[in-house]
Amino acid sequence: MSGLPDAHTQRFKPDMPEVVMHLHMPANPAVGVVVSNEKCTAGKAAAFIRHIAIDVSGTQLAGNLRPGQSFGVLAPGTDERSRPHKVRLYSVASPTGGEGEKRHVIATTVKRLIAEHRDRPGLFLGVTSNLLCDLRPGDEIRLTGPNGKRFLVPRNAGEHDYVFFATGTGIAPYRGMVHDLLEAGVQSRIVLVMGSPYRTDLLYDEHFRSLERDHPGFLYVPTLSRERQQDGQQPMYVRDRLGRVASDLASSFSSGRALVYICGVAGMELGIFEEMALRLSPADLGGYLEIDPEAMGRIGRWDRRMIHRAVRPTRRIFMEVY
Repeated sequence: MSGLPDAHTQRFKPDMPEVVMHLHMPANPAVGVVVSNEKCTAGKAAAFIRHIAIDVSGTQLAGNLRPGQSFGVLAPGTDERSRPHKVRLYSVASPTGGEGEKRHVIATTVKRLIAEHRDRPGLFLGVTSNLLCDLRPGDEIRLTGPNGKRFLVPRNAGEHDYVFFATGTGIAPYRGMVHDLLEAGVQSRIVLVMGSPYRTDLLYDEHFRSLERDHPGFLYVPTLSRERQQDGQQPMYVRDRLGRVASDLASSFSSGRALVYICGVAGMELGIFEEMALRLSPADLGGYLEIDPEAMGRIGRWDRRMIHRAVRPTRRIFMEVY
């Protein structure tokens, strides 16, 4: 095993807040009303992504959703088998206090699903994502939830520092989490690494830049994989930012204060783990990853089947990948 976690590391268990779940099921959905539906990319982005705010007044969702949780959306109609459409889950992108400090308004980040069929010509349009993206203020939508209790900021938030990694719509929960942390006035170091192909694909970019200007403890690190970075550096992936993050949070990793959150496309966690294994000292690494000796000798050739077997994240790492 890489590193020898001390007694404190072995006992570590995050003090997670109590949350409620499944207050509305498909048989008894909440009915929300769209408040706003806005584009959240800049310029000619490669994808169509919307920020959608929904009024859930009079439902049990009001005041009961935290960033890191999700809610379900029930599209009307039936699928090709004449069955009701399955519930689709969407991450909460609003703070605990609600969108615009209105507890009865929740928000999410939705990417239109537009793809080609593998076995026949024509486009496949995601039913629920396109339904949401087409909604207008005043439209009603059926919702379920809340869902999720693990991908959350701990109750004792000020006792930790935070490293948030995101790709694409994986940024959604961090929009609310960062807001909650900053509004609470915690003195923690907070680093957000946001990955996208091009700068036009960065979600909530100006919002996070504004927060960085106003809060010295918050560092926003946009990362572009298909064009040069805005500081002139070569294209890179979120994993490649570990050097900057590890340097900026060296004492946080050494003390175990740092918590690592990973949200976005499946597979991104593997690269982040490999970089952690390369850049953190064995003593620091052991608090975050328990790695079999054989796997340590194969860094650069890991695959996702090794996660939780040969590469085991500790409770200081939170993942939500899809």
